[in-house]
Amino acid sequence: MIWWPWRRREEDAARAVVLDVESSGLDPERDDLLAIAAVGVERRGSRVVIRPGDSFDVVLRRESGAPPDKSNILLHGIGAGAQRAGIEAAEALEAFADHAGTALLIGFHVAFDRRMIERASRAVGRPRPANRWLDLADLAPVLHPGVRATALDDWLALYGITVAQRHAAASDAWATAELLQRLWLRAADQGVRDWRALAALAATRRWLPGA
Repeated sequence: MIWWPWRRREEDAARAVVLDVESSGLDPERDDLLAIAAVGVERRGSRVVIRPGDSFDVVLRRESGAPPDKSNILLHGIGAGAQRAGIEAAEALEAFADHAGTALLIGFHVAFDRRMIERASRAVGRPRPANRWLDLADLAPVLHPGVRATALDDWLALYGITVAQRHAAASDAWATAELLQRLWLRAADQGVRDWRALAALAATRRWLPGA
């Protein structure tokens, strides 16, 4: 079942989409995409607002391949039955592409999410998403040069952000959106006013010592 209560009608330059995926393992070149969840956010001056109605959540059908790993299921909670009852990958990926539109896609360590979505898209004959991507794992250290943290949990703890269910795509996407809200406030204090400038700021991560 696809949870998709809000349907995009026109592109909005102020909108971005925060996403998270769940997979059958940690190898983006071999494991399967199991779920995608996303929530829309909107720039409003010095704030970023989360739009709960602009949400997306889908489990992809997985009928073939190796049997689901029990430890992996305990991590994300998507059991074998839920995987068999999921949405066909082509339909799920089309729905996600329609929901995202041309919005900037934001996540934490997005290289993994991006690769999982690209591989799944290629497997069903869909083009890979042409969206721009922003990784909060790059942005956060730029805005907090004195903080030594690498994991999402570290940054959530820094801001006191709680997660309803860690390693559930919808909960993680929402927590990542809350992290984006906090980081945007710091970026806005530095004169950042749009997503492009925020992405440019994140790109300076490559020149930080030890990056």
